Parts: sequence; C-alpha cells; structure tokens
Amino acid sequence: MIEKLPVALAEKLAQREADNALRIPGIVDQGMADFSSNDYLGLAASEELFEATHTYLIENKVASSGATGSRLISGNHKLYNVAEKYIAHFHQADSALIFNSGYDANVGFFSSVPQKGDVVLYDEYIHASIRDGLRLGGATAYKFAHNDRESLLKLVERHRPKAQELYIVTESVFSMDGDTPNLNAFVDVAKMYRCRLVVDEAHAVGVFGENGQGLLQAYGLQDEIFARLVTFGKALGCHGAAVLGSEGLTQYLANFARSFIYTTALPPHSLAAIISGYKLLESQPQRLTQLHDITMHFKWETERCNLKFILSFSTIHCIVIQGNGRAKKIASLLQRAGYSVKAILAPTVPAGQERLRFCVHSFNTKREISAMMDILTQALRFS
Repeated sequence: MIEKLPVALAEKLAQREADNALRIPGIVDQGMADFSSNDYLGLAASEELFEATHTYLIENKVASSGATGSRLISGNHKLYNVAEKYIAHFHQADSALIFNSGYDANVGFFSSVPQKGDVVLYDEYIHASIRDGLRLGGATAYKFAHNDRESLLKLVERHRPKAQELYIVTESVFSMDGDTPNLNAFVDVAKMYRCRLVVDEAHAVGVFGENGQGLLQAYGLQDEIFARLVTFGKALGCHGAAVLGSEGLTQYLANFARSFIYTTALPPHSLAAIISGYKLLESQPQRLTQLHDITMHFKWETERCNLKFILSFSTIHCIVIQGNGRAKKIASLLQRAGYSVKAILAPTVPAGQERLRFCVHSFNTKREISAMMDILTQALRFS
C-alpha cells in the first residue's frame, strides 16, 4: 500500500490549508434551517415526490434497479423516451437529451460541439463544468466581463469575421451571485452577428416562469437559443440534466459527446423521479408562489438591516465578506445559531471576493429569516 502522496500533491494540500481554504466534505446540517442547499421548492425531501416516483414505477411495471450499461448498449430504458419527450414539451423545445448530471452535460456539449476554427465567448463567471468542456474541445475561447453586453460586443466584432461559428455562452441565473444577464440584449447581439447563443438554466428551472420553466421561457426567448441546459438536482429535487435544442443537435450529442457515450445510464428510478418532479411542478404552482413570497421577504430584511448584498432577484443571495478566515468565522457563528449557511472561499471565488451564500427556499419561514438577519448584522458589526 502506497501511503505517501507525491511531494507536489502534498505541497498543494499544505498551501490550501495555509490559505485557510482546505475543503472537507461535510455532513448534511440536520436540524438546521436550510439556507445552503439548492432544494428551492423542497422537493428533494418531499414525501410527495418520493411516493409519486414509487407509484409511477409500479404503475408502469418497472422493477429494475440498475441501468445495466451505457445508453448506447443496454441502458436506454423505455422511460428515457418518455422523460425526454415530456421535458422537450414542457420547455417548448424540439428535442431533449438527458445526461447523468449538469457537469456531464456541459462537458459533453462544450467538448464536442464547438469545432476547430470556431470561437466561443463566455461570461467570466461561467460554471467550471463549461470551462472544463472548453478545455477538452477544439475551439478557441475568450471570456467577456460578467453580464457586460459592451464587453461581449467588442469580442464579437473582433472575432466574428474569422470564426466559422461563434458561440456566446452565459447562464440565466449565476450560481455564485444569483444575478442575471440582460438576456434580450444577448439575443439581439446573437441575431445581429449570426452567433449561436447557449444558456445554462440550472438555477432558473423551477424558480422562474409560470410553472418553473425557466427565465428564457418567462421572457419568450426559447426559440432564439441554440442550446439550453436544464438540471434536475436543484429545484426539481432529483438528479440529472438535459440539453435542449434541435433534433439534429441531440442526435449529434448522442454520437459525439463522450460524457454521454462512455458512462453507465441513469437507473429507471432516476427517470421516474424526473418525470414525477416535472408533474409536481405543473400541478403545484403554489410552491413557486410561496418561494417568490419568501424571496421578497429575504430581500426586504437585507434592506431593513442595511446589509449590502449583491443585487439578485433569484433564490441565491450573497454578501461579500473579505478573507477566508472571516467568512468561515461568521458562517460558523450562524451555524451554531441553527442556520445552515455556507462560506464560499477563495479560490472558488477570487481572493477578496469571499462571501456568504444564502439560498432561499419555499419552506423557509419569515420569522427565521428575520432572526438570522439580526444575528448576521451583529456578527458583521463585531467581527
């Protein structure tokens, strides 16, 4: 048994610890008020979703627990076809292709779709999974300033003449700050310069739109987008993701996206949970109404306490607290008071931009939000 790490790896770990940024997977904060998970509608812990999934499997006579292989060999269970048709219809897309996770979907898409000779312009705060996919692909990629149309436009004008295809990539709700780009403006740029717009809607599905379809459908922009990513591990309370687009796009991904081809498929239970989660979204609009009400109360409380949070109209709200040590200290204080709040540390965010990240849920109460804000105000005053 080899016990010692290579020196280079041990040095990296030591440096991470010296920076007070060493990450250790923690135990779920049982019994605390949840302000850290992505379970925006409370479906992950919902008995309704659990029972609906179980009932769906029984009614459709599905007894298998495992996928048995990749989708191109033996794992393409009949529920895949049902789920993908349901998702495409719900999101008003021509086609949907399910991946095992949002990470797999982004890596698969960006490593296989943009080709050599193409140019990808991406928001500087784009998710790590997109960056990883771009590193594996053949296209040239450049970042533009966060949510900045003018920064994007300058790059488009510079690179459009020589690019075979030019892709613009952003998120409808950014996971670190909860903020949103001007999607209409980005659509206009893409149309004017013949670019292909790709939008990750991971944190918008289940949060925006009449039945949680996402921000693009809320704005009526779904037909202007080359590809959308939707995930099921957040507001939908289950697991997996899908790329939405034309039938040609999903057929291409099924043939060339390595994270789709070379992995064991999701088991039937996961597919039943996805279908059941979408049905609950459609049948229980009160969950979204409650979520929006609680989110507005959270914003009002930040104003009451004169706390300078990053502007957000989503369920994600952040306050910058410089320094890993100080951010961890205040997060720990809130946790001891019974609130599950996580510190986001460098290098996940740039040094000096460390923060506390609060996720609001439909099941949070106004009373606990108000009490938490008072504790946070005191902690910031004396830290």
